[in-house]
Parts: sequence; C-alpha cells; structure tokens
Amino acid sequence: MNIGEIRAASARLEGHVRRTPLLTSPFLDEIAGKRIYVKPECLQHTGSFKYRGARNAISKLDDAQRARGIIAYSSGNHAQGIALAASQVNAPSVIVMPSDAPRQKIDNTRALGGEVVLFDRESGNRDQIGAEIAGERGLTLIKPFDNADVIAGQGTVGLEIAAQARAAGVGAATVLVPCGGGGLTSGIALALDADAPGMRVHPVEPEGFDDVARSLASGRIEQNTRRSGSVCDAIITPSPGDLTFPIMQKLCGRGMVVSEDDCLRAMAAAFNCLKIVVEPGGAVALALALFHRDKIDGDTVIAVASGGNVDAPIFANALNRFA
Repeated sequence: MNIGEIRAASARLEGHVRRTPLLTSPFLDEIAGKRIYVKPECLQHTGSFKYRGARNAISKLDDAQRARGIIAYSSGNHAQGIALAASQVNAPSVIVMPSDAPRQKIDNTRALGGEVVLFDRESGNRDQIGAEIAGERGLTLIKPFDNADVIAGQGTVGLEIAAQARAAGVGAATVLVPCGGGGLTSGIALALDADAPGMRVHPVEPEGFDDVARSLASGRIEQNTRRSGSVCDAIITPSPGDLTFPIMQKLCGRGMVVSEDDCLRAMAAAFNCLKIVVEPGGAVALALALFHRDKIDGDTVIAVASGGNVDAPIFANALNRFA
C-alpha cells in the first residue's frame, strides 16, 4: 500500500463519493476543553465511509467479474456500501451478515439490491461461509478491510482531512479514528503521513473489543475473545487485518478505548451540537475526544464520525443521556 494508490482511488471516486465537511461547535470545544473538528462520514452515501472502499474495489473489477457478481461479509456498513456500489454497475451482490446486526442495516442492504445471507456471529464463521458461497457461484470476494483497494478507498477520507485542515489553518492535530479491522484507520494514516505529517492517528475501540490496541501494544496480532455483545456492532471484528496491522503499527500512535456509555453520550452530543446522527461504533472517536482529554496530546483534535446507521431505540436511549 502507498499514497499513489490512495490518490488513484480519489480520482476514481471523483463525482461518486461525497466530500464530507469538517464540522465544529463551540459547545463541543467546551465539553472537551480542546478544539474539536468532526469529520462526519455518517453523511456519506449509505451512511458510512464504507461506500468509498466498496466503490473503489468494484470499479477495478473487469466486466466478467462484475457479471458473475460480488460477495462480501459485514455487520452492515460494508454490506450497504457493496450493495449500492454493485447495483450502480449492474452487478449482483451477496452479503453475509450476522443475524444480530441492526435491523435497519439488514433491511437497507436488501433495499439496495443485496442478497442477504444471515449467520450466527458466535457459532458461525463468516470467512468460511463467504468462501463456500463464492466458490459455488464464482463470485468475487471483497473483504471489509483486508483488501488493498478497499483501504485505498477509505484513505480518501485522510486526503480530505489533510486538505480541509490545511484550509482551516490546522497543521498539527491528534486524529482519532473508530477502528474495527483497521481499513479506515490505516488508509487515513497513510494519507496523512504523506499530506499532513504533523498529524498523528490513533485508533479508538469499545471496551471489551480492543484487539487493535492490544495488538499495537504487544507487537503482534491479537484476537478478541468475544465476537458479539456490544452496541458498537459496526467495529466489532475478530482481529486487525494482515494488511492493515503493519500499516497501523508503523504509522499510528497507541490504541485507545472508551465505554459504551461514553459512546452513547457522544452520540447525543453530536446530535445536539452538530445535528448529525452517529451510530455507537461511529461515535467512539468523538467519545474519546469529549470525555478523555487527559489521554490526548495537544489542543486540537480531529474525530472521525464513521457511520450513522443506528436503530431508533438505541438512538433514543442515547439522546436521553445528554447533559
């Protein structure tokens, strides 16, 4: 992976992805005690950054691969990104999703044209299920994070952050990124290393699912012992990827962790101060920025809000926590 691949992805995605803004609020600054910028990828097509990587990867397939179809596995955001991007090039898509994924994500994936295959997250193996279906039907597998074209697509978020921060006069900042398998985190880290070397990326995860933080601390890929049981479903993965981990190990600072309650409070703050809807997994970075200032170096923070696909009851619960 290199910056050239991310720049090529940016050119490929021009006119297809939304260039999301950097948002600010004096109320968020007051809560955090720092200058806070929020990159709202919850405003991206399908409600998350995942469309960027999906569209880039699918754009690179040849006509025969598109005609046979695409398969992916996802708890919901990569699923929707693949389903939309595939439909836009008239390619069929099959998405393997955990049965406990938010209903909105399952319904939206189907509405966008994806064929959904459900599995039990605790007892099933999504890699095995995906490989079997791919083999039977001749489908092309596009992994949610451990795919170079997906990482390059997600890295375009970093190119935008660098340009927007420069326009705002920000040369140095701590950049906090919600992290599951590391596709977004590693892509942003590569882009900022090239275009904004004064910025340091830190992956952020929910408590109990901190495989990336532990991996960075130990120097080897660590596994999560649990595969479910968090409202932060969008960033619950077994471990960082073989492609993503070396990039994060080279370019990122230490991993950081927040509680589910922090995430829900951050969702409420984002809605009240910025009028955006962020899902729990997408709010981990903002949660760290707002409620854990002692863990952050410097006075300026850029927090990525990576997705906004949340079921109404969870969002209502979050809004009740704003103070």
